[in-house]
Amino acid sequence: MSITCSVYIAASVDGFIARLDGDIDWLHKREYASADKIGLNYGEFIDTVDAVVMGRDSFEKALTFENWPYEHTPVVVLSRRKVGIPDHLHRTVKIENGAPTELVSRLAFEGKKHLYIDGGVTIQHFLQARLINEITITQIPVLLGSGIPIVWFHRT
Repeated sequence: MSITCSVYIAASVDGFIARLDGDIDWLHKREYASADKIGLNYGEFIDTVDAVVMGRDSFEKALTFENWPYEHTPVVVLSRRKVGIPDHLHRTVKIENGAPTELVSRLAFEGKKHLYIDGGVTIQHFLQARLINEITITQIPVLLGSGIPIVWFHRT
């Protein structure tokens, strides 16, 4: 069975994917709402995804959004620690701690064809396991000055 693992991420001009505290408020500015006009349509991308695989930090950040962004998409949260799942998400969110290769094999067996891999550490683990098939990096015209760098893409 064939499965595609995709990364869809944004970075500041100075190379950060989030502020040091994980905040990504700079991504939600009104002036970026027309990004689809230059071919950067997240909605079109997420419509092709069968499941989201993310780390605990990314999951906890997504829980702070006004609306849960993966309403009808299964989400697998990778964590070795206990993670609280709100009651309204128990049907679509699962916590796991296995190796990326095992997870991808199981999800492929379940019929999944396209996984969205999200979160810096999770992406790094999937890259190290050579499971990422495509990466979309949108460079946002903002300078953060410091934060969580995107340099992990260059590790082998």
